[in-house]
Amino acid sequence: MTGLLVPYYEHPAEQPAAWDLLVAAAPRLHAVVVNPASGPGTAADPAFAEVAERLRRAGVTVLGYVDTGYGRRPHGTVAAEMLRHRDWYATDGVFLDQVSSGRDALAHYTRLTVAARVAGAATVVLNHGVPPDPGYARLAELLVTFEGPWEAYDPAAAAPAWTEAYPADRFCHLVYAAPPHARAATGVHCTVPGTGAHPWGTLPHGVDGP
Repeated sequence: MTGLLVPYYEHPAEQPAAWDLLVAAAPRLHAVVVNPASGPGTAADPAFAEVAERLRRAGVTVLGYVDTGYGRRPHGTVAAEMLRHRDWYATDGVFLDQVSSGRDALAHYTRLTVAARVAGAATVVLNHGVPPDPGYARLAELLVTFEGPWEAYDPAAAAPAWTEAYPADRFCHLVYAAPPHARAATGVHCTVPGTGAHPWGTLPHGVDGP
C-alpha cells in the first residue's frame, strides 16, 4: 500500500479544519500519526480519541507516536506508552521515532517490536531518519530511511542497494521545507512546507487545501 504517511503534530481542537482535510484525504493516505503530547500523554485526550475514530471510519491506519530516544529510553517506558495509545486512542499500530540505525541496537528494537505485536499493533513504523542496518527490515512494516529538509534530500542515498530486495512500499521518506511540487521518491512518503523546529505542524502538499 502506497500513499502519504502523515505525522501531523497539531491538536484537533486548535486546528479542526486541518484535521477535516486529513479525513477527507483518506483515499490518498497510508497512515496518520497521532501525537497528543510527544507521546500519548498522561491522560486520554477526548479530541484525539474523536479524530482517531473519524480516521479509522474513513479507512485510515492510525499510528501512535512513541519516542525511543535512539535506544536510551527504557523498554518498559516505551512499551507502556504503546499500550496507552492502544487503550486511549484505539491505534492500529505504532510510529517509533528517533530509532537507532546501527546493528548494535537491533536486540533492543527487536524486544520493542515484539512488545508492540503483543499489544496488538498490526503496523510498526521505525523512524531512523537515515538508512539503517538491513536487519531492521525484518522488524517492521515500514522503515523511514530519510527525514530532513528538501535541500538535503538525496533519494539515492536514502535508498541504499540492500533496499532493492524489498517492495518500494516498505520504505518512507519524510521531507520538510519542501516546495509545493516537491515529491519524494518512495511509494510511502510525506513532503511538507514546514520549517524550523516544528515542521510537522503543517499538512503535506496535496492535502493542504482544495
